[in-house]
Amino acid sequence: MTDTKKSTRQPESRPGGRARGRPRRFDEGAAVATAQHLFHERGYDGVGVAELGAAIGIGAPSLYAAFGSKLGLFERALDAYAGGDGAFIRPALERSGPVAEVLPALLADAVEAYTRADCPPGCLVMSGTRNCTVPEAVTLAQARQAKSWTLIRERIARERPDDAECLADLTMVLLGGLSGLARDGVGRDRLVAVARTAAAAYA
Repeated sequence: MTDTKKSTRQPESRPGGRARGRPRRFDEGAAVATAQHLFHERGYDGVGVAELGAAIGIGAPSLYAAFGSKLGLFERALDAYAGGDGAFIRPALERSGPVAEVLPALLADAVEAYTRADCPPGCLVMSGTRNCTVPEAVTLAQARQAKSWTLIRERIARERPDDAECLADLTMVLLGGLSGLARDGVGRDRLVAVARTAAAAYA
């Protein structure tokens, strides 16, 4: 007969009071930030698992244990970007004023975000899966772009419902274009000029 009584034995401790077991070898937040930078700089296909692990400081098994897969790490990187370097769309749309002022300001904020000195140029969401051969990665990026499109359309619809879909499409095209130009090395001054010229479309 099996004894089903639970053991009351406490985990054996190491010197210093630390319980025996697998130690936490890396900071997941820092790991995601490192991966975000690499994906942003070189795209999803441009970074391999071995390189990600080396940059983070862990082996492939630990990477898979923490994030499930390279795709899982990419998803975390997209979420981190949306909450950090790329978090300008919602605050821009929350500004008071007419659409003809809010959307040009959104484009100006995009230029600022896409040309920051402390991160790679362009938008991770829009550029990270450029020429990507992994459909699941493309789907993750497209889902986030769709959320941005919805936010923009809803903001426009409050004032100009008949134009909402078309202007939301136009705004996404402009954001993608600004991102692409930034990645191609076009400077901030030229991008600002492009954004100002495009503002006439919202009048």
